[in-house]
Amino acid sequence: MNATLATHRQDHRSAGSSAGSLTGTARLFWFALRRDRVRIPLWALGIGGMIAYFGAVIPLAYPDQAALQTRANIMRDPSGALLTGPGYGIDNYTFGAMVTNELLGMLAVAAALMSIFLVIRHTRAEEESGRAELVRAGVVGRRAPLTAALLTLLVANVAVGITLCAGLLASDLALADTLAVSAGTALVGLVFGGAAAVTAQLSEHARTASGMAGAALALAFIVRGVGDAQSLGGSALSWFSPIAWAQQTRAFTDLRWWPLLLCAGLLAVLLTFAVLLTEHRDFGAGLVPARSGRGNARKSLIDPVGLILRMERGSILWWLTGLAVFALLTGSMAQGIVESFEAQPQLAAVFGQGAGGDVLRATLASFTAYFAMAVAVYAVVSINRLRAEEADGRTGAVLATSVSRPRWLLSALAVTVLGSTVMLLGTGLGLGGGAAISLGDPALVADFAFAGLVYLPLVIGFAGLAVVSYGILRAGRWWVWLILISSIIVGLYGPLLNLPDAVSDAEPFGLMPRVPAEELELLPIAGAALVALILVAAGTLAFRRRDLEAG
Repeated sequence: MNATLATHRQDHRSAGSSAGSLTGTARLFWFALRRDRVRIPLWALGIGGMIAYFGAVIPLAYPDQAALQTRANIMRDPSGALLTGPGYGIDNYTFGAMVTNELLGMLAVAAALMSIFLVIRHTRAEEESGRAELVRAGVVGRRAPLTAALLTLLVANVAVGITLCAGLLASDLALADTLAVSAGTALVGLVFGGAAAVTAQLSEHARTASGMAGAALALAFIVRGVGDAQSLGGSALSWFSPIAWAQQTRAFTDLRWWPLLLCAGLLAVLLTFAVLLTEHRDFGAGLVPARSGRGNARKSLIDPVGLILRMERGSILWWLTGLAVFALLTGSMAQGIVESFEAQPQLAAVFGQGAGGDVLRATLASFTAYFAMAVAVYAVVSINRLRAEEADGRTGAVLATSVSRPRWLLSALAVTVLGSTVMLLGTGLGLGGGAAISLGDPALVADFAFAGLVYLPLVIGFAGLAVVSYGILRAGRWWVWLILISSIIVGLYGPLLNLPDAVSDAEPFGLMPRVPAEELELLPIAGAALVALILVAAGTLAFRRRDLEAG
């Protein structure tokens, strides 16, 4: 009798404990949706609207099958496959095949970034700021915050899938293939959201957790690119990337659904792993313990530049490693580019002629511009971190010493400029080094070593936009990202979008001379430097005049 009662009580306690761990999930879920009531629709409408625009302008840019086939020839080139996709349906290229080969990877990366930011924002960032502790002081179960974040993640990716589906259907594409592309994009976003849920348990800092999840995304993109460049239709290496799984559905060519099961399986594993890790760590801590600091701080930490550099060095290292490796792999495709141009001379017109007709250098110089776009993203992200430092009260603590406001802001900008310079040099060396190894021409290393530095004033200009945004603070960050992302889209897809000449000519990255394929022109570089100086001065002046946020 007593044994039966004891067993019953134990079962009751276990059931109560299991149910209690999710207490408060619904309220936290609705609160998260309310916080992201603007972010989620903007992401969804941005992705869906981009596809709708592509569907409207591609028939104008490529009016007949011959024009589409010229575009399809890029997919046969290893460098084209590296940046786009596996190359299905290129024998009879259509807009649908273009979506799968050239756009789906970009859409998947956008959904993955949205998911990483969302999960870290609602999990690790909440614990690091102390807000999660206030929430858990109420009637909230242990698993409730993570579960609410994952439900919000699901809503966000479903919204992306719906808008993407609507945009594709507006172009009169097949329903089944449209659903496959939409589901693939949403599932890739969910997978990397699950990866972010895992990294949020490993590290006690939101910045590190985001960096690890972002590194996983970068690795997936590189693996997919290298795998697709090895063989038309993708190689065995391609199958180690979730991004490739979405593209391997062969939508609009030879539809197959089963690759999406790989995404669903990996998602289930990641979510299960994240929940298990939640049960085995202390609140506010990470499973990977932070390294103990020195007993005495280095003298460099007394200076604002040294302090900010110490906080940013991990981020700079991750960005540098990812970009340099990608540049090296891109440069290693140089031999394939030369062979493709020899076999298909019409590709020269697609990539553009360089100085002296050197199409190889012109093509590699174009890749230098693409890497500069990525460095500009880093610069904006780096400056935007000042907002978190101020909101958490750390900026106020620094300014309470002898450090002035301009010195603090300009110190952060100096670290951003240093990191950007190192990344531009790293990508130039990687691009030139890979090409030199591929072609056996050591001179390519010297040609491209400093080519990326041409874009440094432009990168500082985008950082200056972020400085203005931070100096005003209440102006928000959305307009900075709007300008940067619009510049990147026009720079990457300007010819494809059939934009007016005035828009294409005003694209900032296109204004810079593409060294070494073109002669070095100082006027656009000096103009970009002057604009950057004006923006930094305006942002610094605004920061001096406003109040700090409460910590």
